[in-house]
Amino acid sequence: MARKPVPVEQLSPLEAAAEHSRLAEDVARHDIAYHQEDAPTISDAAYDELRRRLLAIEETFPELARASRISASVGAAPSGRFAKVQHRVPMLSLSNAFADEDVTDFIDRIRRFLKLGDSAVIAFTAEPKIDGLSISLRYENGHLVEAATRGDGAEGENVTANVRTIRDVPERLHGAVPSVFEVRGEIYMSHGDFAALNAKQAEAGERSFANPRNAAAGSLRQQDASITATRPLRFFAYAWGEAPDLPADTQWGVVQAFKSWGLPVNPLMQVCHGAGELLAHYRKIEGQRADLGYDIDGVVYKVNEIALQQRLGFVSRSPRWAIAHKFSAEQATTVLERIDIQVGRTGALTPVARLKPVTVGGVVVTNATLHNEDEILRKDIRVGDTVVVQRAGDVIPQIVSVVLDKRPHGSHPYAFPHVCPVCGSHAEREEKGGKADAVRRCTGGLICAAQRKERLRHFVSRNAFDIEGLGDKIIEEFADEGLLKVPQDIFRLEEKIGSTLKDREGWGQASAANLFAAINARRRIALDRFIFALGIRHVGETTARVLARAYGAAEKLRDQAREAAPGNEAWDELTSHDGIGDVVAEAIQQFFGEPHNIEVVDALLQEVEPQALAAASTDSPISGKTVVFTGALERMTREEAKAMAERLGAKVSGSVSRKTDLLVAGPGAGSKLKDAEKHGVEVIDENEWFNRVGAASS
Repeated sequence: MARKPVPVEQLSPLEAAAEHSRLAEDVARHDIAYHQEDAPTISDAAYDELRRRLLAIEETFPELARASRISASVGAAPSGRFAKVQHRVPMLSLSNAFADEDVTDFIDRIRRFLKLGDSAVIAFTAEPKIDGLSISLRYENGHLVEAATRGDGAEGENVTANVRTIRDVPERLHGAVPSVFEVRGEIYMSHGDFAALNAKQAEAGERSFANPRNAAAGSLRQQDASITATRPLRFFAYAWGEAPDLPADTQWGVVQAFKSWGLPVNPLMQVCHGAGELLAHYRKIEGQRADLGYDIDGVVYKVNEIALQQRLGFVSRSPRWAIAHKFSAEQATTVLERIDIQVGRTGALTPVARLKPVTVGGVVVTNATLHNEDEILRKDIRVGDTVVVQRAGDVIPQIVSVVLDKRPHGSHPYAFPHVCPVCGSHAEREEKGGKADAVRRCTGGLICAAQRKERLRHFVSRNAFDIEGLGDKIIEEFADEGLLKVPQDIFRLEEKIGSTLKDREGWGQASAANLFAAINARRRIALDRFIFALGIRHVGETTARVLARAYGAAEKLRDQAREAAPGNEAWDELTSHDGIGDVVAEAIQQFFGEPHNIEVVDALLQEVEPQALAAASTDSPISGKTVVFTGALERMTREEAKAMAERLGAKVSGSVSRKTDLLVAGPGAGSKLKDAEKHGVEVIDENEWFNRVGAASS
């Protein structure tokens, strides 16, 4: 957990100077990443927090503010890729409000500065704060002559040629336009255009953009204007720079003049009176955020009367008469368009929310996790709902809550599927201790396409069929081509592609022959390996061995498990074996109760011959004992040692505990040797092991 910062008032002058220096460097670095490189490395919220801390230190230690003007800076210096433009009127930034109280304080400060009483009515405009790239457009006699980015506020980049390609920006204004007028606004990209651009980038093998703001900035600042022309950029006008003759005496009036001149303005702009109306409009815009089709990160409030704006003037890097009321950067509202069910490699059915695109914490979010059906039920999440989405760092976005008053009329609770959407098999929730498991799982197992590759990898793994040469890459390739869908296809590969495999890239006569030989060598296999290879949930190597010894043949296990049901004879027989309780028994019964799995097992039995295990000895020196092997064994492999011990009636464990009877330690034995000493477990070497079991194993 991050340490909470020391309150500014508790900092010593030296501590304040050190932190101020670090914060100033951080802010400058992030300004360059955002404004010059169009590649921010932190979220807006994190940047705002750095700025707030920097300003708080400067307010408490004014000498630091005088020594460094970073807190008064705007943006970053031009990159040098374009000609520079000196702004006749600086392009400043806005102060931020993050809570309702900040808005009230903003209005109170204006009243105090203007020496107005509480009864005096102040009109404000309120409009969405577009998350794009600030631009200044200079019109002379109604014709566009220059377009410049904000840069550091005093000097920007000349991007006139690029801006001329943007359809929303008129080359010539209509009507009675002043001889000189600088229109300022925001260039942005809509969610739909952003998605289409990224799809086009991916198709061309180019890098995709993180969010619409980055895409807009990167598109505008292309040195080749023909590239900008192919990018779907848009524009909203909302302010002005050099303007000797204003067409109105209010903010609202000037913006309406923009509209009459042919400039696009935001339709959500409204005149409000007092904090109550401002906050009400803020809530309204926040509620509409998901449906706008473009990114906004707050609402901007401006004093409406231009005469009052002029009296209020500026402070540091921002005007006294305007403020940006920011939304939470890590939360946003959007619409849940549908719920898809994804089937994982283990058969888990996971619901995924498909959202109308929204930017949260600097990243465009289109999907959110819903975890499981219980969460959907608990939060009563329905398709069509307006929802609050939350994202923190790299955590997968999640739905925090539903905005119930925006729920569509006639909506219905979501019905979680009880069958696998991929293969149509039953999807079950296991009972554990009388309580249903949180996850519903597909019982299709061997035939489910969603689980196919993972099931095939398990089938050929070391402790299952152990087919040399059939590794992950080959399985991936053959599965993608449709050559391997179910395990029995492995034993039919030679028939399908035997004569052509040698001609494939990366193969040859010898490697193809070796693969088919390795497959055919596994047509006779120990029954426990066969059972383990089926991938039955909860059935590991030990349980597979128990089942193999108990039933003796795959056909008998198949028939008995299919008949098993709590309370009947087959169930009692299944649960009578060591390590098989109700949960494991239910998983076995479900597996063999699924017709698709029976088809696969029966088809496999046409290809392979599982071999019954030799009966375990009951009179050997280690019968009934728990044995652990550790270190490097020199006379046998670990698998051989394990098989020998189990054949002699011992139980092999992977860890040492008080229940361990014997530790067989080879060279390089480590922590298990120490555990044995701690628990008083007898320790022997490999030679002594053979001395003890020699007679019994011969």
